[in-house]
Amino acid sequence: MDFKEQLKNKTQIVTDGILKFLPEESGFQKTILEACNYSVINGGKRLRPIMIESAYLLCCGRADKELNEQDKRNILPFMAAMEMIHSSSLVHDDLPCMDNDTLRRGVPSTWAKFGEDMGTLAGDGLMIYAFETASKSEAAPELKSKAIEILAKKTGIFGMIGGQTVDVQLTGKQPTKEQLEFIYKLKTGALIEGSFMIGAVLAGASEETVAKLEEAADCIGMAFQIEDDILDVTSTEAELGKPIGSDEENGKITWLTYYGMEKSREDVEKYTNRAIEIVEEIGDYPFLTELLRSLVNRRS
Repeated sequence: MDFKEQLKNKTQIVTDGILKFLPEESGFQKTILEACNYSVINGGKRLRPIMIESAYLLCCGRADKELNEQDKRNILPFMAAMEMIHSSSLVHDDLPCMDNDTLRRGVPSTWAKFGEDMGTLAGDGLMIYAFETASKSEAAPELKSKAIEILAKKTGIFGMIGGQTVDVQLTGKQPTKEQLEFIYKLKTGALIEGSFMIGAVLAGASEETVAKLEEAADCIGMAFQIEDDILDVTSTEAELGKPIGSDEENGKITWLTYYGMEKSREDVEKYTNRAIEIVEEIGDYPFLTELLRSLVNRRS
């Protein structure tokens, strides 16, 4: 089976697993449940949950690279939780007070479909429900506790939300290169770091290995966000599944602003190669190596 087929299969398996954790759409609050589920069900590459699984298998040193039933009970709740948090961040990013995008993954964004009030509440609801979901993991208590701590830190004010804060404050202004890198490392990189770290922790990896994977994920986060900047200029709305040119329209300074297209492409390659180097020092998992390479060449 080639990489593309492997990725397609894993994406479907992960999606099926995640959907089992979504709440039933009933009761007086049915609208918010529909909005939450819409945000998660509506497409998505499931990259972060797949990264949790990949880091877990890498650190287990599993020759067959497949999850057994106990593995699934240990990590699927965290995979679902991470996708919920990622989805919540996109719901909030699209709001009129943020990027004001009405299209996400080729269909109306959550607020555009359900209204700005429900869009705001759906983002909040998903973020909280993610932790309720993660708590259902059957991993050893000490491992589950550490994984939840990582999930909270990488989501919150010292992680993704911290990066979003600086990003919003500097929209229309001239951030320094250091501020821009800070935004990328937290707004985009934090959840990727959390995914790698959670997978490693749940596999019982050493603190040294967890730290190495955090570094690898930091590099991938930088590469991913710079590539996102490039796609905002070079892709099409059909490929990207959302409006193109929104960075310029919203007055955002990006990596391309400072470094230009050629250097930006070189940086994507540099960060990706470093991440792969670290991963290959830990173990042999060709699928994960190919996954990291694919992020450089994606069209959406």
